[in-house]
Amino acid sequence: MKQIQIHTDYITLGQFLKLSDCISTGGQAKMFLQETQIHVNGEPENRRGKKLVPHDVVKVEGFGQFEVIGS
Repeated sequence: MKQIQIHTDYITLGQFLKLSDCISTGGQAKMFLQETQIHVNGEPENRRGKKLVPHDVVKVEGFGQFEVIGS
């Protein structure tokens, strides 16, 4: 499981996808979320504004599993 470190209280799913190199620009987030299965803590998620906090686990189809960690 890859760890993605954030330096704020939370990060949105759209920002997270960019930070984890699943997408290259924030503008791709909406389409990516429509086409790709993503689970946050085992629950399906497709809102790019979903707030992720440290210890959340994000599974992105085709990219693997990530854990959000704080600084």
